[in-house]
Amino acid sequence: MRREARGKPVLGFPHTSNLGSQTPAFQINDNMEDNRNSNFKSLLRFTTAGSVDDGKSTLIGRLLYDSKSIFEDQMEHIVQSSKRLGKEDVDLSLLTDGLRAEREQGITIDVAYRYFATPSRKFIIADTPGHIQYTRNMVTGASTADLAVILIDARKGVLEQTIRHSYIAALLDIRHIIFCINKMDMVNYSEADFIKIKNDLSVLASRLNVEDVHFIPISAKYGDNVVEPSENMKWYNGLTFLRLIETIQIKKDKNSSDARFPVQTVIRPLSSDYHDYRSYAGRVAGGVFRKGDEVVVMPSMLRSRIKSIDVMNRSLAEASAGDSVSIQIEDQIDINRGDLIVKPDKLATSGQDITMMLCWFNEKPLKTGVKYFLRNNTRETSCIVKSVNYRMNINTLEKETTDELVRMNDIVNITLRTASPLSYDSYVKNNITGSIILIEEGTNETVAAGMIE
Repeated sequence: MRREARGKPVLGFPHTSNLGSQTPAFQINDNMEDNRNSNFKSLLRFTTAGSVDDGKSTLIGRLLYDSKSIFEDQMEHIVQSSKRLGKEDVDLSLLTDGLRAEREQGITIDVAYRYFATPSRKFIIADTPGHIQYTRNMVTGASTADLAVILIDARKGVLEQTIRHSYIAALLDIRHIIFCINKMDMVNYSEADFIKIKNDLSVLASRLNVEDVHFIPISAKYGDNVVEPSENMKWYNGLTFLRLIETIQIKKDKNSSDARFPVQTVIRPLSSDYHDYRSYAGRVAGGVFRKGDEVVVMPSMLRSRIKSIDVMNRSLAEASAGDSVSIQIEDQIDINRGDLIVKPDKLATSGQDITMMLCWFNEKPLKTGVKYFLRNNTRETSCIVKSVNYRMNINTLEKETTDELVRMNDIVNITLRTASPLSYDSYVKNNITGSIILIEEGTNETVAAGMIE
């Protein structure tokens, strides 16, 4: 699966999928109550990042190979591709470098997704590019990740891209980072080199206020400390990479307990069996909703109570964050796609002037005063950028005030004004209701992603 940060929205920021019909949202949760009571493997989403040629794709290839997650025909194809490209050894990075340009240059350009499982856990990996001009793709891959794996070349230490990717991970509220100091074979498996880089990274993680940080010395090419402990680094007594990602405890409370239900579509069957049925379908973005709860619809601020929470042909007592359901309310009030259903004691922020951190994706520079199309989860409206407040200097992590144009891959703080009021939370409080994307109206290109402050 491959995605680009252009055209229609592709990020994990606003949830922009359309139900299309009344059935799919219910089918997803047909066994919801059964699932909650079953022992399913946990799912870990992680993204890999790092500077160019730091070995991200090789690490994933080695992980899949040593954990026996590669089919024979896939391996045969990689062997033949390695020979065709004149490689002395089998190049495991070709498992993720799928584009022809990637295989020819030995780099990652697009975001490559891979799926595998062990007896302990299921994994979705987003292998992201290292080049500075593909920073937008790194943002795309990291936007839904629980964990960031950042590689560092043991010969080079902490580089600008290391700082950039660490900052983006922190900006996207990724609270767990594994720093893999790779190519230890190129520095004779030196413990001193590892400790020096580890100390530099510890300072960086402290400046970024990352909650959970881990450091592993590896050689992705030869498999040292990837799946099996390294015989060449007996001085390292920590976990291997696979064992760490299998056992790491991911904080699942990234979104606050405040109840949030963005309305995705209105359900009106108009059939003989459901002639008067009207409900509102969507995915719970935070907290818990229960039958009988008093709710407020934003931005209209109209109040009612929950009559029922429906899934297929049955009702639930409650729905919590992540559940796709349909909610009926007791009163006949006007509710539309993009409205936000909340609890009266925990209202979302509502307004038209919004300040946020913005990652600019497009080749054309950002223009203040020009109209863009904004999407915040299911809410859609037009907006203009009023001001660029500052630009982040990735090398120093300092805020810079400048009159220069905001260009592709820049990370800036802006204030924009929406045509109609937006109901939202800060991104740190709720990743779903606190994120936006900007779309250029003329071309329908996704030009930026933002995290509301």
